[in-house]
Amino acid sequence: MKRRDFLKGSGALIVSFTIGGEQAARAQFGNAPAPGAPATNQLDSWIAVGADGSVTAYSGKEELGQGISTAQAQLVAEELCVPFDRVKLIYCDTALTPDQAYTSGSQSHPANFNHANLALAAATAREALVKLASQRLGVDADQLAVKDGVIASKNDAAKKAGYGELIGSKRFNLTLDRNAKRKPAPEWTVLGKPVPRPDLTAIVTAQFEYAHNVRLPGMLHGRVVRPPAVGATVASVEEDSVKGMPGVVKVVVRKNFVGVVAEKPWQALQAASKLKVNWSAGSGLPANADFFDYMRNDKQTRDNLMVNSKDVDQTLARAAKVLKATYRHPYQMHASVGSSCAVADVQGDRATIYSPTQGVWYQRSTCAMLLGLKPENVHVIFRRGSGCYGLNGADTVTYDAALLSQAVGKPVRVQLTRKEEMAWENYGNAFLIDQRAGVDARGNIVAWDHESWSPGLGNRPGLGTPGNVITGYLAGFQPDAFSPRAAVDPAGFNNNSNGVPSYLAARFNGAIRGTGKVESGRVLTHSLKSPFWTGPLRSPARLQNTFAHESFMDEIAAVVKADPVEYRLRHLSHPRLSDVVSAAAKAANWEARPSPRTGLRRSGLSTGRGIACVAYEGDNGYSAMVAEVEVNQDTGRIVVKRIVVAGDCGPISNPDGLRNQMEGGALQGMSRALGEEVTWDAEKVTSVDWRTYHSLPLGFDVPKIECVLLNRPHEEANGAGELSITVVAAAIGNAVFDATGARLRQIPFTAERVKEALAARS
Repeated sequence: MKRRDFLKGSGALIVSFTIGGEQAARAQFGNAPAPGAPATNQLDSWIAVGADGSVTAYSGKEELGQGISTAQAQLVAEELCVPFDRVKLIYCDTALTPDQAYTSGSQSHPANFNHANLALAAATAREALVKLASQRLGVDADQLAVKDGVIASKNDAAKKAGYGELIGSKRFNLTLDRNAKRKPAPEWTVLGKPVPRPDLTAIVTAQFEYAHNVRLPGMLHGRVVRPPAVGATVASVEEDSVKGMPGVVKVVVRKNFVGVVAEKPWQALQAASKLKVNWSAGSGLPANADFFDYMRNDKQTRDNLMVNSKDVDQTLARAAKVLKATYRHPYQMHASVGSSCAVADVQGDRATIYSPTQGVWYQRSTCAMLLGLKPENVHVIFRRGSGCYGLNGADTVTYDAALLSQAVGKPVRVQLTRKEEMAWENYGNAFLIDQRAGVDARGNIVAWDHESWSPGLGNRPGLGTPGNVITGYLAGFQPDAFSPRAAVDPAGFNNNSNGVPSYLAARFNGAIRGTGKVESGRVLTHSLKSPFWTGPLRSPARLQNTFAHESFMDEIAAVVKADPVEYRLRHLSHPRLSDVVSAAAKAANWEARPSPRTGLRRSGLSTGRGIACVAYEGDNGYSAMVAEVEVNQDTGRIVVKRIVVAGDCGPISNPDGLRNQMEGGALQGMSRALGEEVTWDAEKVTSVDWRTYHSLPLGFDVPKIECVLLNRPHEEANGAGELSITVVAAAIGNAVFDATGARLRQIPFTAERVKEALAARS
């Protein structure tokens, strides 16, 4: 069914448009919408009004469990002055919705709630309907009021018209009006309120359709056979090894991709385990124990200078004291509690894909490449999957299902096993970070020097890179190319990765950028080729860099015997970042004093508090966290007792949704700080289940979490999903130092590492 036929059948107004009218409409991340996507500068790409006055909104930002669909429906209800329950939101379906690139990077709120896209479309629609009502009722537009989808004269209640009545069967050619006025926050009646999520009832009663629950007529089941070692390739496949097994339909081989299709899931699993595949030797892996040295010594790097004041060495030479520290962060995985699943129906020259991908239009184009089909013949429908906030096995399992379905000409469902997902997903990047700073005689920071190393391989599949995940690579496609490059002076300021410490003031063309006051700074990054697949994991690079920055800031404050809160505020120039620091400290009843606390015991239980802050991506939300911990100095065990987190993401669209994100981010950040780490031997990843990969277990000690929400109704809408997780590790590490005097510089903070740090303290 085509989008226009779908809308006609629902009795909705269709606003026509011409693709050629699209000028420079661009989705987030600087990417133009994919060919064939609805034009983002046309009203009917976003909004349709039914004959009954109901509103259907279309969004390219999907619901992953973070509550953004509720907030988007609130936005549309608010701008169109209709009740919340009269809005239906359809998101991420290539037959229906606009291309807004990926749902990621805390970009859903900025993309749709400011001055473009869904917000602008809803405002444009409201003003267009008011204009229609003005013409019909013979009343000036400024003398009309809108309530509950009815436009009425302010002076004559008899003069009124509902949205459905105004639209009838008419059509409009409307481009989004850049001058359409958003409703001011003081007038909000739906947006800004804690509207409950309408999907929760279906979720808790097991009626919600996840990707795992999709069932199609005649559907078969598939399993994949991954290489036994990194870099191994297929030498031969002995299909007779599964001949005669119950339910087996077909063995599928495409280059180094191997899979089995059967009538039932258990039959497919059994056949995949019995199928004899002869593999070449793997490429070998660098030693796990020495990996940070391996990173530092790699000479084939792609280098980037983010900041270079060109006086760092001279300023450090004049400093009263120079401090140095190195921080280490491992590969970490998404490790979704449920393994990834997708369903594909590829028959002839057409394909319908039910996928948990976070980029349906990219999945459309890359599935077309993988299957040898025209992109316009591939229909990708988002179905919510295993939560990941990044790039778990969602895209690769979609390719698995597509390849197996094409091979048998019937719908195929694939759900990865725990090991398949954990051994081959795109991990969050490892980081090695060196920090140097100089302070003057008064204890103020005068120079900051940051140098980091991080390996990468693959990423999210873009419009033409199915090889960015394991299935695409095994099927013969290459990942994004890597080429070494020497660093050159930066042309401008960009802190998207939070590689630049919050306390630096970067000078570009005479203007000061950044959120700090330290003008002598250098930030040099080295990217290198990874032995493992990598990709975004909630707060990619920002979390790792912030761990190093905020831990180092705490170290400096301790050396100069300054209170950690006061010392941060002393070096910050951005009022919104300063405000969240002050708000978190106030809510936590922060005791102003240097760390570590006086009178420390060197055994038994000890308590402490630590703080960390970040301007996420430099300007996409502001967060500060105070963590209170208890450390058992005999066992090395850390228990987080209390977390107070302050967040500022501009105007608050839904306070319950914001708290949900901040609380969830705090807990996920705890898990990553205290236990999570990818491990491997000479050939393969060894952290492939819950015994070998240590996320927070059931029954863990849940801290008391308090959220301080700073509402900024007159600011731009910022992201919220990665505010709190970015600062957790540093806040906990700083609290451990306050409690014990031991500094933790390597994630995760295992009991063994805590005991080593305790033994090494002065």
